Amino acid sequence: MGAGAFGTALAIALSKTGQPVTLWCRKADQARDMDRLRCNRVYLPNAPFPDSLTVTQDMSRVTNGIALLVAVPLQAMRTAAAQIGTSDTPLVACCKGIELSTGLGPTRVLEDVLPGAMTSILTGPSFAADIAIGRPTALTLACASAPTGKELQSLLTTPTLRLYRTTDTIGAELGGALKNVMAIACGAVIGAGLGDSARAATMTRGFAEMQRIGAVYGARPDTLSGLSGLGDLALTCTSDLSRNYQLGLSLGRGETFDPTITVEGAATAKAMSEIAKQKGLDLPITQTVTRLVEGSTTITDAIETLMTRPLKEE
Repeated sequence: MGAGAFGTALAIALSKTGQPVTLWCRKADQARDMDRLRCNRVYLPNAPFPDSLTVTQDMSRVTNGIALLVAVPLQAMRTAAAQIGTSDTPLVACCKGIELSTGLGPTRVLEDVLPGAMTSILTGPSFAADIAIGRPTALTLACASAPTGKELQSLLTTPTLRLYRTTDTIGAELGGALKNVMAIACGAVIGAGLGDSARAATMTRGFAEMQRIGAVYGARPDTLSGLSGLGDLALTCTSDLSRNYQLGLSLGRGETFDPTITVEGAATAKAMSEIAKQKGLDLPITQTVTRLVEGSTTITDAIETLMTRPLKEE
């Protein structure tokens, strides 16, 4: 469900095994275009669709399968989930972030809209283009139900897509959401010309913030140290292919960023800054990113604020 880059890439990867996969697209003209060209020319023009991949705009065709992968932006997930209706099909969230209006992660949003639904989340270090063309990728599949998690792990693993299983959905959600905030910060560091040493420091202290938040929410430390946390942090904070990193680069350079591009880290930073106030959490990087995105501080002032904080033990 969702014909953006990641949803399309997953559909391609899964259908390459020969199993029938249906890709639901919200826009009728885009659905017809993909069906005719047998590719998603907007997001993945160089990744042709296998014969077992079907494109549809009919919601009923994707709600009664073996599993439904919900690959829509987090801030749009509540509206999308309302279209699913009641279904016994396991739902797999394939997005990252924290909902601005509620502070909930992807699986909690799905459960809020569809009480009783069996939910899980697929997350970790990956770019859609790599998955679509069959480059080896490892992800975390987090499901509170161990038996369901095992079934989904077997179903969604392919020769090029390897899944590791956990029951810690909180940790997996937090890792995927918070690393985007740190990617914006790292992009700003490089965009401002501060160098790789400053980026390494930002990544490390950013990971410390992720661990601090995880402890408050009851996330397991090993989850945050795994693919969905540290692994995704390493990828997103160092690659020009990351939209969050690209936003940070623009902020650091003082350039305007394309407002039509979805950057989940911006909303996540804002949501987590509000949560930090409520819970008394010290999150200097997250709060600095929020101010940068909102335009209430400059990169020069942000650097000075972070560098002049009181000295302390690591």
